[in-house]
Amino acid sequence: MSKPLVVVTGGSGKAGRWIVRHFAEQGYEVLNLDVRQTDEPNIRTIITDLNDPGQVHNALSVYGRTGSEPVAGIVHFAAIPQAYTHPNDVCFRNNVMSTYNILEAAANLGIGKVVLASSESSYGIVFAKKFFEPRYLPVDEDHPQLPEDSYGLSKVVNEETGAAFHRRTGMQVVSFRLGNILVPGDYGRVRASFSQPEQRQRILWSYIDARDVASACRLAIEKDGLGCQAMILAADDTSSDRPTRELVRQFLPGVEKFNAPLEGRASLLSNAKAKKLLGWQPQYRIMEQPD
Repeated sequence: MSKPLVVVTGGSGKAGRWIVRHFAEQGYEVLNLDVRQTDEPNIRTIITDLNDPGQVHNALSVYGRTGSEPVAGIVHFAAIPQAYTHPNDVCFRNNVMSTYNILEAAANLGIGKVVLASSESSYGIVFAKKFFEPRYLPVDEDHPQLPEDSYGLSKVVNEETGAAFHRRTGMQVVSFRLGNILVPGDYGRVRASFSQPEQRQRILWSYIDARDVASACRLAIEKDGLGCQAMILAADDTSSDRPTRELVRQFLPGVEKFNAPLEGRASLLSNAKAKKLLGWQPQYRIMEQPD
């Protein structure tokens, strides 16, 4: 019996390399669609321009084995990863059209599950011209998404595009709203910034280990019956050594509504939905990781 196949886009990137590694370790055959080869051994990469729908269809249909054995799902992480590194229109067009092309190809080829990389930036706070506070804490999936930048807007559009394909085809689409992704080697640098907590105010001191992202992606592919869902992926704690309530009092004094006690260093992004629907539990905590 051959291994189940999962397609990962952006598998050569910061989070993507941990995602392809995790799937391979869990017994999957992994196909990486990206603009460069992955460093991960025994992972097949097809150099693919995801903004070209023909290339996307070809990579998935010819190399993805959809004609013989089904693809278990697609994990779409390829994107321009933040605002203002590219012209606004380039960022928006790339992120939106690559996502549309992946979903369109999946629909046409009968691939029934797609995981999308959304972002905490969709709430608008991260890249707002003028900082604004959340309406309540912790932020959850029901909090208004109010982006003014092209990156955050692209993530909102991608979630809506996923919902449209779900309505049209019944495809299962899970959009992970990701906090600041950290990998081994990042932790020392972030801990060194603890003396300046204002540096991470706009991300609400959130973070998520790439290895925890990878396990959530696998669970979202393996789980049936999810429909179309957006879920926050964040660690249980903050990327600060100060108590969360102290951070809120000093840096978010206008927030008056709290839906959780925020004891200790509790996260200001709620991961309760991912835990409930996927049975996911983050394993990596900033205070426990080596530099």
